[in-house]
Amino acid sequence: MSRKTVSVVVPSFNEERSVQLMYDRLTTVFREELPAYDYEIIFVDDFSTDGTRAEIRRLAAVDAKVKAVFNARNFGFHRNVFSALTYGSGDATFMLFGDLQDPPENLPQFVKAWEAGSQVVVGQRRSSDEGFVMTMLRRIYYTVIRWTAETAQIPRFTGYGLYDRAFVHILEQIGDVQPFFKTVVAEYGLNVAIVPYDQGKSVRGRSNFNFLKNYDFAMQGITSSTKLLMRFATLLAAVIALVCLGFAIFVFFNKLFNWETYPAGEASTTVGIFFLGAVQLFFIGVLGEYILSINGRITAKPRVVVGEWVNLAPAAGSGPNVGPSARDLPGDTNENDA
Repeated sequence: MSRKTVSVVVPSFNEERSVQLMYDRLTTVFREELPAYDYEIIFVDDFSTDGTRAEIRRLAAVDAKVKAVFNARNFGFHRNVFSALTYGSGDATFMLFGDLQDPPENLPQFVKAWEAGSQVVVGQRRSSDEGFVMTMLRRIYYTVIRWTAETAQIPRFTGYGLYDRAFVHILEQIGDVQPFFKTVVAEYGLNVAIVPYDQGKSVRGRSNFNFLKNYDFAMQGITSSTKLLMRFATLLAAVIALVCLGFAIFVFFNKLFNWETYPAGEASTTVGIFFLGAVQLFFIGVLGEYILSINGRITAKPRVVVGEWVNLAPAAGSGPNVGPSARDLPGDTNENDA
């Protein structure tokens, strides 16, 4: 009976200080706790500006199990994370992030749940080093999601987890250029198991996510998880439009039967303002419905463009939303070798 393989994917951005430590901790886990499994470690770098790539190349030169995918430019957290999961060739793919906030040592627990039949095994934070304000904002966000989303997201879940090959195949069929991973897991994850854990501090010393990035993250989560807010806006616009139209009609007839009620020109101005306001609000609601429709029909284009493959054949990792290597594009140069 052949040994099962676990592919470890590590989305990274400016993780120079943690690459060696990540490698040491992962290999120790496989050597001491999971000796029955084969493995590969794939660093997926989103165009780091420090020495991250040099560290990865150094490890890949001495250990063929270390592989890398270097993006031709920075495509952002969501796109890089989603693409990273499609690069592994193993029976399951374990994803954790390059700053080592999520401990590699939990992998045996994830494997145990996976072998017990769970297709998706995710880590759920019990605690983290985030401040009080950010913690409260996250609670508000998950409350809004719980109240409005068609499919509830797993709270305090970052993507850290183990995913069966069958689930990875589902990811490869999703054509969204910028998918929101939490929503995808909530919608398509079958037999989901949850492993609670305590999140550590970033080896980098500070998070790559500032307030604006967290705000963008939250808005993507809300808009990709629910249509209810837009539908509420459409309904509210329609109700206000009817009120405005009714008031315009009232002013019109009141002017006819009580001519001296309004000064000259005031009635016509009031009717015009409220009638036009009603029309505008109604069509803003209609426009919102079209935006929802457009959101579901995003133009197909590559999710990322890979600049360099290290110890990994492009055919093994190229999915429908992974563009060709930058060196294969006519007239282009490989930015990562600059």
